[in-house]
Amino acid sequence: MMTLHILFIALFIYLLTSISYLFILAAAGRWGTLNKYTSYPEKLHIAVLIPSYKEDNIIVHTAQHALLQSYPLDKYSVTVIADSLSPETINRLKSLPVNIIEVVLDKSMKAKSLNAAFNELPTHDIALILDADNLMSEDCLEKINHAFHSGWKAVQCHRTAKNKNIPVAILDSLSEEMNNTIFRKGQRVIGLSSALIGSGMAFEFDIIKTIFAFPVIQNNPGEDKEVDVQLVKRNIVVEYIEDAYIYDEKVQSSQVFEKQRTRWIATQVMHLKSFLRKDMLRLSGQRMYLHKVFQCLLLPRLLLMMIFLVLSLFMIADTWLDGDLIYPGYGYWLSVMGLYTATMILAIPSSFYNKSTFFAFFTVPILAFSMIKAILHMRQNRAAFLHTPKVYSGH
Repeated sequence: MMTLHILFIALFIYLLTSISYLFILAAAGRWGTLNKYTSYPEKLHIAVLIPSYKEDNIIVHTAQHALLQSYPLDKYSVTVIADSLSPETINRLKSLPVNIIEVVLDKSMKAKSLNAAFNELPTHDIALILDADNLMSEDCLEKINHAFHSGWKAVQCHRTAKNKNIPVAILDSLSEEMNNTIFRKGQRVIGLSSALIGSGMAFEFDIIKTIFAFPVIQNNPGEDKEVDVQLVKRNIVVEYIEDAYIYDEKVQSSQVFEKQRTRWIATQVMHLKSFLRKDMLRLSGQRMYLHKVFQCLLLPRLLLMMIFLVLSLFMIADTWLDGDLIYPGYGYWLSVMGLYTATMILAIPSSFYNKSTFFAFFTVPILAFSMIKAILHMRQNRAAFLHTPKVYSGH
């Protein structure tokens, strides 16, 4: 009994600490304000980089759309990094005023593609990294330019959904917007660095070129996590531009969701290990380092929901059997659950409070099962490149 109570106390302390942290960030994200960026008269040269692995169905549309910025065309370039694209797609891309860098890799990795591009491209002032399905809002580059003129060396744009056509896509979109509230806007409001998200990221060109040249990033499927590590080493804070939108295709099935989460969970574990390397441990007294390590220890929201479900069933059974197994008392656990619920309410944008989201929540058990499978299969991510295909939705 004593051992069980100790385990319950350890779990309670972990949940209370992590959820209190999330609550503070969610409140900051809901009510706080950020720097505003519009345009700046002096234009920096921006390289828009779009790695594309077997994305023949969408990459041409993405490249065409990238040329529609309000930013002067002579001040930015669009480069498609073509990995395993068909000859027909390459020919279609050649009809556009974009650069095409074809890569042949022994093992396809986004980081390897980007490193190859940096080695071929002339130096720019800024590098903006997109995914093959990402569409920028028309004034995106203007706002990035303004932010860099304001002194920032790294910027994360607001990635948001361009499709909410099925329940899985709605929930995936909801999850990303909650992350935007908590880990991007919330963190910036209280003075912390915005979390990177893998695309819609802009950096000083020479800095990011150097980072992608490191061998440690070349075979890392979560390259944005390693970029995060390298920015911490350089004490570079990532700014977040809330109204510079990057429209992203959300997952269309539970199978793709599972594959995506398998990759994410594995890279999260690798991310934590990165901060335990010798070159990082010397930074262990710094605020930014400690914050990043603590964040690596947070469980995904779906897992937290599953833990609370199991705890609720445990309390019902404990009451029914009069077993007195739960410790501390029910009131403590219910308070943590209430705090978690309040955190989620704060983090969810008001636009999601509608009928479609309500019905989408009925698919949560399916996604929870997919999350469990993702955890069980996460070692697969270290042996194979897990590509999550996108579907062109005509936007």
